[in-house]
Amino acid sequence: MAVKIRLKRMGQKKAPFYRIVVSDSRTQRDGKAIEEIGYYDPTKEPSVVKIDEEAAKKWLANGAQPTETVSKLLKNANIVK
Repeated sequence: MAVKIRLKRMGQKKAPFYRIVVSDSRTQRDGKAIEEIGYYDPTKEPSVVKIDEEAAKKWLANGAQPTETVSKLLKNANIVK
C-alpha cells in the first residue's frame, strides 16, 4: 500500500480549508483518511498552518510520501529540511 501525506479539501465554495491527512494513494482526494495530522487555512492573512510534528515524522519515517504542496508546508514548519 502506497501511503501519501496530502491535503483534503474542506470548507465552503470559494472558502477553502484543508486538512493535512495520511491516506492510501488510491483513495479519493476527499475520501477516507488513515490519520489527520494537521490543517492549513490559506484564507487567513497570514496563512495558518498547524501540523502535529511527531505524527508527521512518524509517517515520513514509515515511508509515507508527501505531495508537493505538503512538502512545502512541512519545510516551512521546519519539520523536514
